[in-house]
Amino acid sequence: MSELDHQPGLRLHQPCGRFAAGLIDDHVRRLVALQLDVLADSDPEPLHQMRVTCRRLRSTIEQFAPALSLPEQVTPQRLARVGSDLGLTRDLDVLRHRLEGRWLPLLPEREQALLRKLLKQLKRERKLAFAVLTDTLKGRRYLKLLARLQSWLRKPRFTPMGEESLAQWWPELQQVVLAELFTLPGWWASHPYDPQAMADLHRLRRRIKRARYGLTNLAVVEPEAFAPWQAQFKAIQAALGDLQDLEVLAHTLERQLDGAPDALMPSLSSLLAEARDQAWLEWQAAAQQLRSLKGRQDLLGLQLLPAGLTDS
Repeated sequence: MSELDHQPGLRLHQPCGRFAAGLIDDHVRRLVALQLDVLADSDPEPLHQMRVTCRRLRSTIEQFAPALSLPEQVTPQRLARVGSDLGLTRDLDVLRHRLEGRWLPLLPEREQALLRKLLKQLKRERKLAFAVLTDTLKGRRYLKLLARLQSWLRKPRFTPMGEESLAQWWPELQQVVLAELFTLPGWWASHPYDPQAMADLHRLRRRIKRARYGLTNLAVVEPEAFAPWQAQFKAIQAALGDLQDLEVLAHTLERQLDGAPDALMPSLSSLLAEARDQAWLEWQAAAQQLRSLKGRQDLLGLQLLPAGLTDS
């Protein structure tokens, strides 16, 4: 463990680009370490962790982009495509787990029979999605992306900004992940059954995730200052994730069933409606403090330099 790890405050005097390279190195090593377990497909957790790591890598590159001279082929867009290929399989895993583990035992026999047919179809779709995932992780495009990142990490290059200390750019590195967060229309979504409201909330969830990852990067330096905000973002993200999963589940029922879900599976439809209403209440409760004027001011006020540090 380095002196910087023992004394996080010293990281503020580290070059901004060097700090970012350390974060990128951690993410790349984790991607490589997870690959075999993901391809073995014996446990869904490695896939979840790989998807999260891919998102965090993308977020880190976006946050520190002005400080880094990365190969032109290494872009957030390419990482987003990898994440998308990982995401389809992961989303189907979550959907099947919810249906089989949470809802199936609560249904009457007739609805259980219908749901088992649906689960078989989802299993077939998951098999196809995993084939795409396998092609991606074994494919030339992804392996070259990893190889370019690993080559760059052996001898990283930085912009003039990246050669300056992290402290010099502390406010901007927060601003880039918080900019326009509170003006997104999802904060004013009226109810969970309006398609436009759900689209706005889905966009807001992605933006909150990006903000959370960005603050997590900086929390290495100021863990106590950022911990409450990370917890708030995580709670909001979880509630919005439940809403998104339940909407996907409802659309899946409409797509797969030969008729209206309310008529064919009334018990399941009722349970899903109750779960969606509960997730909506949890989202509103989690968002209430953060979206208030004081909450916004307190969060944006973190852009001040850390305690005890003056601009020299």
